[in-house]
Amino acid sequence: MTNRYVFLYASAMVIIVALILSGAATLLRPLQERNMRIEKMQNILSAINIPASRAEAEDLFNRYIQVAKIVDHQGEEIDGDAFEVELQDEIRKEVKDRQLPVFIADVDGETYYIVPLRGAGLWGPIWGYVGLEADLVTIAGANFDHSSETPGLGAEIADRSFEQQFRGKKIFDEEGNFRPVRVIKGVAPPGEPHLVDGISGGTITSNGVTNMLRDGLEVYISYFEKIRSS
Repeated sequence: MTNRYVFLYASAMVIIVALILSGAATLLRPLQERNMRIEKMQNILSAINIPASRAEAEDLFNRYIQVAKIVDHQGEEIDGDAFEVELQDEIRKEVKDRQLPVFIADVDGETYYIVPLRGAGLWGPIWGYVGLEADLVTIAGANFDHSSETPGLGAEIADRSFEQQFRGKKIFDEEGNFRPVRVIKGVAPPGEPHLVDGISGGTITSNGVTNMLRDGLEVYISYFEKIRSS
């Protein structure tokens, strides 16, 4: 067996494998995109405390999410598909140029507003959704996730026990000043409307959640004010 034959054989195998992998990726792409859509629907619904399996997520999303729209930093509605907005791209833009998605739900006659968030944890990006009650002050629920936080530490932001702490918390104080929820080190005082317990050993990720809530909700203030005054 000559070196030339070995080289040609190896080259042919590389090309064949590359073609197989490329074809598989092309065939699987629609399924992957659908799975991502379903997961996004589940997360949005989770922010208003509606559990949804993969099988029922689309039906529940269509049942409860009555409006999905995009607004700008002044609270004005702009054209576009809210579901398709990629927040990881938007947060790189100047605030005045961002597309801000809003999902409005009706659950048994109660209105809820869900907005997406994105920030930075210890090892990578973190993201989530916050659901607000009709007063646009009280948090109805929250859903958080991450790409690479440490199991047992920062990764606990995705645990339901952590997320449930946000229910009933406030993002404005009694005077109407913007005061988003902060994740503090240790245990939050009972009845404190703007603080939740931090994650033991996950200080940087906890701070990341605090910053994400502040930065992610602040850009919606004009929209919230517009809705409350209408």
